[in-house]
Amino acid sequence: MSPTEVPPFRADHVGSLLRPAALLAARDDHAAGRISAEELRSAEDTAIREVVAMQAEAGLRSATDGEFRRTSWHMDFIYRLGGIGRSDDESIKVRFENPDGVIEFSSAALHVDGPVRLTETVFADDFTFLREVAGDAVTPKLTIPSPSMVHYRGGPAALDPTVYPDEDLFWADLSEAYAEQVAGVYQLGCRYLQLDDTSLAYLNDPNQRAQLAARGDDAEHQHLRYIRQINTALAGRPDDLRVTTHMCRGNFRSSWAAEGGYDFVAEALFSELAVDGFFLEYDDPRSGSFAPLRFVPPGKMVVLGLVTTKRGELESKDELKRRIDEASKYVPLEQLCLSPQCGFSSTVEGNVLTHDEQVAKLALIVEVASEVWG
Repeated sequence: MSPTEVPPFRADHVGSLLRPAALLAARDDHAAGRISAEELRSAEDTAIREVVAMQAEAGLRSATDGEFRRTSWHMDFIYRLGGIGRSDDESIKVRFENPDGVIEFSSAALHVDGPVRLTETVFADDFTFLREVAGDAVTPKLTIPSPSMVHYRGGPAALDPTVYPDEDLFWADLSEAYAEQVAGVYQLGCRYLQLDDTSLAYLNDPNQRAQLAARGDDAEHQHLRYIRQINTALAGRPDDLRVTTHMCRGNFRSSWAAEGGYDFVAEALFSELAVDGFFLEYDDPRSGSFAPLRFVPPGKMVVLGLVTTKRGELESKDELKRRIDEASKYVPLEQLCLSPQCGFSSTVEGNVLTHDEQVAKLALIVEVASEVWG
């Protein structure tokens, strides 16, 4: 098949979408005990049917469920792995920045207090519903956090030393759990899987590496470990399962957590990570230049995240085409695609833009991709 017939598609998107008001109200009602879990699930089903239809109408060839059943893009998955529980540690602070200032909050924490294992295929019912709703109109895409995110969130301190006296044992179990997850979703009909990984982008930021070094990590080589473990998790995947990874520098209420180009991780990342495509944040100067793309080998797709989800103003078609042309100086045009730089709602709160602005941005991506690639 040609690159345009399999994911990632020329016009694509990362995954999360703004939660509609009716769904947010249903979540509040469920939290307050006013509606049952079944009633909340029904509200989610309705919202997902509508958002899948919206993606198809916009001209996209893939669709997600908008991550409408999640509160967080990653922790809802991670907490369902056996051996991993919630931690009451509130010392993990995440600092997000935006043009108006700083947002700081206590991040969701985890503790590995038992052997890491897959007790069930995570999001199995969610993906099955998405696949049924998508039908033949669009390719259903499942998004899950990469194995790296389990480690990056807490580091060695999150591991119970009586369970994992050797960190290599933890990594072996984690990669095996992910390999089972990959096999499980494939059996459910998933042919487009995305591993979301902020850590590989964060590691380009010297401030982030300094924080990791301070807690005892080998910050200068952390990306090599992460690449190796992702590859181990994907080693047995079927040939017709397309896998991409998405990397950004934080996306919470239109704010970010890290800065810096992909230079620090680029050579190892692009040449060694065993995925079919890379969704890369490139919506503003924080992401650096396209020069690191020179390490992308033939056959790998690069999805340029040129359209921002952090604000509602619509990008210029001419400017998007100019930037695609600039990127093509480092990686051939036939290996490029277009998308937003991140999801529109990585957490339930969502970014600061409207539903109509979100739809307009997705439609713009489809239009530009059609004009560039035909």
